[in-house]
Amino acid sequence: MKKVLFATVAALAVLPALVAPAAAQSNEIVIGITTSTTGPAAALGIPERNALEFVPTEIGGVKLRVIVLDDAGDPTTATTNARRFVTEAKADIIMGSATTPPTIAVSTVANEAGVPHFGLAPMPFTPAREKWSVDMPQPIPIMGKVLYDHMKKHNVKTVGFIGYSDSYGDLWMNDLKAQGGLMGLQIVADERYARPDTSVAGQVLKLVAANPDAVLVGASGTAAALPQIALRERGYKGLIYQTHGAASMDFIRIAGKAAEGVLMASGPVMSPEGQPDSALTKKPGLALNAAYEAKYGPHSRSQFAAHSYDAFEVLKRVIPVALKEAKPGTPEFREAIRKALLGEKELAASQGVYNFTEKDRYGLDDRSRILLTVKDGKYEVVK
Repeated sequence: MKKVLFATVAALAVLPALVAPAAAQSNEIVIGITTSTTGPAAALGIPERNALEFVPTEIGGVKLRVIVLDDAGDPTTATTNARRFVTEAKADIIMGSATTPPTIAVSTVANEAGVPHFGLAPMPFTPAREKWSVDMPQPIPIMGKVLYDHMKKHNVKTVGFIGYSDSYGDLWMNDLKAQGGLMGLQIVADERYARPDTSVAGQVLKLVAANPDAVLVGASGTAAALPQIALRERGYKGLIYQTHGAASMDFIRIAGKAAEGVLMASGPVMSPEGQPDSALTKKPGLALNAAYEAKYGPHSRSQFAAHSYDAFEVLKRVIPVALKEAKPGTPEFREAIRKALLGEKELAASQGVYNFTEKDRYGLDDRSRILLTVKDGKYEVVK
């Protein structure tokens, strides 16, 4: 399979020369992707970049020019990358980033410029970001519900929270208050930490002192393992729940024995083998995992790889529709992409079946989630 064209952050100086032909022609579709291949979120961004090796190089008979830049998880860098995609590359489509704060930043640029944007991390939507952005990961309320249902089923009454001190942590705390509160769950602790932190000892001591029935960790990537390890080291015996932001093999690798018994929300791509043949997510999930694990080794599958892969699964349906309306490189083509995202229904991908609307920019339902646990160092689906 042909590889897509990568432009790394080290090659920023030559970016104008790299993309100038695309700006002058209308026979290519330019897709700019900013993600975090270095920094604290690299465990999320690297799989998103790796998955691009398995996406099409053309759709509808038109070549795709894919440009990938590293933002290191920094919203300012993500903003710069997005602006370069718009002004220098004349991008038809923008994707990114790997974590919530830079994804918000990219969405802001895309909506100002009128360029379709595929978010690769959960983000809050406002009217200013609804027109041109859609989001590939599952929304927090859908993933939160499967966790809270499990809590109620296992007689959890009090919950401690530890999460990032940024918008991702806020999304989860707000949902825990909203959905969990209605289900009778009492929040007895709210602790936060920064993504680059190397210790959460103080926060965990407070959680253990509060003695909740369960702890919810609102974090992502390898840093989600930090509270998991610290809680078990401090002797916490209650249930620990993790979000879909932690769903990767790296979590088990880093958390080690502390990962045993964790409850984790995840997309179906982490276990498509167990899905019925009628599930629309099964075929794309098997295809991605087969290609990814053949290249990167057994058990290397990742929810984050699926985010970028699924954006192209959606584009397989959307681009041919847009091409009937306008040529790439024009505002009319970008508008046609935006309209097609709303007009096409049951867009099947590895993580869910998308039905975007003007107000629902995630477009997902319960088909986009499963519940995992870790047993003997491996993920298992909780029935």
